[in-house]
Amino acid sequence: MVEKVIENTSGQGKLATIPEEIRGWNWGAFLLNWIWGIGNNVWIALLTLIPYVNIIMPFVLGVKGNEWAWRNRKWDSIEHFKRVQRNWARVGKYIIVVSLILILLIWILAVVVIPNLGRFIG
Repeated sequence: MVEKVIENTSGQGKLATIPEEIRGWNWGAFLLNWIWGIGNNVWIALLTLIPYVNIIMPFVLGVKGNEWAWRNRKWDSIEHFKRVQRNWARVGKYIIVVSLILILLIWILAVVVIPNLGRFIG
């Protein structure tokens, strides 16, 4: 069996060849969009800071993020790339979960605790 060796062309812009192993959805790019863009030299991600464009751009980043990150930054290997992108996804998911918990706590304070504060004090 002959193993196919893939040359690492990451960081070469449009000249980079995108390996099949990295194609697919990028949760880090979708969830952390402009922050992920800065960290991966994908400057088009800054479009998420523009009103109305920011509705569509996270989805574009989710679809094209792996390709753009591979083209715009030099990676040691495909494994290195995948590990770093997995970490971006973990951080994004963690931030979403923590944010939802905080929103729930604020809602409980606003709807349950504060309106009934007189009963607890009085």
